Amino acid sequence: MRNKDCIALILAGGQGSRLGVLTKKVAKPAVNFGGKYRIIDFPLSNCTNSNIDTVGVLTQYQPLELNSYIGSGQPWDLDRSFGGVYLLPPYMKSETGIWYKGTANAIYQNMDFIQMFNPKNVLILSGDHIYKMNYAKMLDFHNENNADATISCIKVPWDQADRFGIMETDKSMRISNFFEKPKNPVSNMASMGVYIFKWEVLKNYLIKDEADLSSSNDFGKNIIPTMLHDGQKMFAYKFKGYWKDVGTIYSLWEANMELLHKKPAMNLFDKGWRIYSKNAIQPPHYTAQGAIIKDSMITEGSVIYGKVKNSIISSGVKIGKNSIVEDSVLFPSVVIEENCVIKKAIIGERSVVMDNSKIGVEDAIEGQVPSKMCSDGIVLIGSDLIVESGSNIAKNVMVE
Repeated sequence: MRNKDCIALILAGGQGSRLGVLTKKVAKPAVNFGGKYRIIDFPLSNCTNSNIDTVGVLTQYQPLELNSYIGSGQPWDLDRSFGGVYLLPPYMKSETGIWYKGTANAIYQNMDFIQMFNPKNVLILSGDHIYKMNYAKMLDFHNENNADATISCIKVPWDQADRFGIMETDKSMRISNFFEKPKNPVSNMASMGVYIFKWEVLKNYLIKDEADLSSSNDFGKNIIPTMLHDGQKMFAYKFKGYWKDVGTIYSLWEANMELLHKKPAMNLFDKGWRIYSKNAIQPPHYTAQGAIIKDSMITEGSVIYGKVKNSIISSGVKIGKNSIVEDSVLFPSVVIEENCVIKKAIIGERSVVMDNSKIGVEDAIEGQVPSKMCSDGIVLIGSDLIVESGSNIAKNVMVE
């Protein structure tokens, strides 16, 4: 049997509870982004562009939409006879079947899948980050150093360093210390959750970790510190591009808004590094006479009669006459009827805001409780909802 030099596994089973109603029915990697993408499109496209043609997607929480979206992998050129994309939910083995208990346990449960390809290296990715990265360059760095493990890292602001796995390295980038979410960070070099391991080395650590009943079965808390303690050759690979963990409502809104800058944080129209997605063919978007669009991304299939400013408008969205949409992200097939004002909102798929409604205009309204998940004035409205005529929803409110 032919062996693969490197296969990828994408951890896409997370609930994403900090995204509130957006992940009530879908896994976080299936959440919409940038008008015509989903979060999972970024790691999948990175694999395709990096010539990694064998990808396992580990699903768990609310997998139906994600499974249906990925399908055979054809939009990402991952429908291969040897390799391609595989959906890997937890499954029954003999008498028992268990949910993935942690990131390391998720990989442990799929050791038979990995062994099918007997790869030299395994690339492990998170399914919920927005970035463009050439994994082939990281793999070259890993091989040149004959590393047992290589962890991709990025400098983060010091006040955010306690949210990440933090590394200390020597001049050659060999890792000397690793701290998972430290209270007092000694460095701001943060793990991106992108790992390459020698498969023969990782295999043994996964087996040992599974046997340790006190383990959290997690890469950051268990596998990486244990390997480091044992003196394995572990290197940090510096990444210099845009990378965003969109795990909160604010970070998801901010990542969308950063696409609209005059110099966008990430170019989604880069022909040299395309982000592929599965989209139905849509008619061109329609802008009515008198409609105004400024500093926005408008996706095909949308119909605009009102005013749109600094917003992301997904496919199939309809915005009625005299309605104003500002600083907002409208997911596919949202309908905003006439004479509405929408400010700084994220509105889930297929929801309808009926005429004469105001969303995100007033600071507070009696009887409406701000959500702990919403901050900075952002309003979050879930999918498949109807906001009745004349409604008034205050800033920082989540509607489900």
